[in-house]
Amino acid sequence: MQRNDYVLIDSHVGAFDLRLGELWRYRELVWLLTRRSFVVTYKQTILGPLWLVVSPLLTSMAYVILFGRIAGLSTEGVPQLLFYLLGTAAWTCFAACVGRCATTFVDNAGVFSKVWFPRLAAPVSTVLGAFVRLAIQLVLVLVLIAWYAVHGVVAPRWELWPLVPLAVLQLGLLGMGCGIVVSSATTRYRDLAVLVDFGVTLWMYATPVVYPLSQVPDALRAIVLANPATAPVEWLRMALLGVGGVPVAALAWSWAVTLAVVLLGVAVFNRVERTFVDTV
Repeated sequence: MQRNDYVLIDSHVGAFDLRLGELWRYRELVWLLTRRSFVVTYKQTILGPLWLVVSPLLTSMAYVILFGRIAGLSTEGVPQLLFYLLGTAAWTCFAACVGRCATTFVDNAGVFSKVWFPRLAAPVSTVLGAFVRLAIQLVLVLVLIAWYAVHGVVAPRWELWPLVPLAVLQLGLLGMGCGIVVSSATTRYRDLAVLVDFGVTLWMYATPVVYPLSQVPDALRAIVLANPATAPVEWLRMALLGVGGVPVAALAWSWAVTLAVVLLGVAVFNRVERTFVDTV
């Protein structure tokens, strides 16, 4: 007897259904989307992937001049270039997750309207691409850490290094959640993507990226700690550079907000994907 295998495509799914099983079955597609975004970004450029190193270096040097030399902000004894380089790498990863996930439906409208696959594969591949870029940039950071550690300038918290991937994962999840929440609005109003970039820039200054948490005035400290992006950034700095720290309560709050934003983003995503073709 011949068996007829079939796949039922149904748009009526639960609001908070992550459909992780489908994503796993389409893992090769997720990898191809990740690779495509990486290749397209640096195709027909002079330096190619070297921009992943050159760009954060130039940005960090600008921060050294603006915030280190002119503003005189403290880096808690860490060499300024290393301090700003780590903060820039972490925030660039987060900003990429927010910005690119915010235009998921617009950027993939042609594919989404013709071929079926788990739509969450697109934002997930965006996050994975951001992780790949961050990993490359962290290689440069680790080289500098090794150099300064040998000379006794920095003292990394080696025992915390196994938890570094959790901080990176949190940045990716928070960025993806925020991005796909905004993606529902960009299907109707394209100019919101510009506001997203502006908002992420303002968000950076509310996060201890170019300054340590210890330098935040007491009157504003509670507000900065309420920022869910503060805990992972400060954790990375504490583990890799051996300075700073984050209260356990702030870390728990940050994870709670991150998970809530991800669930909200998935709910919005699952609802919008049913009708987005009519508005894009």
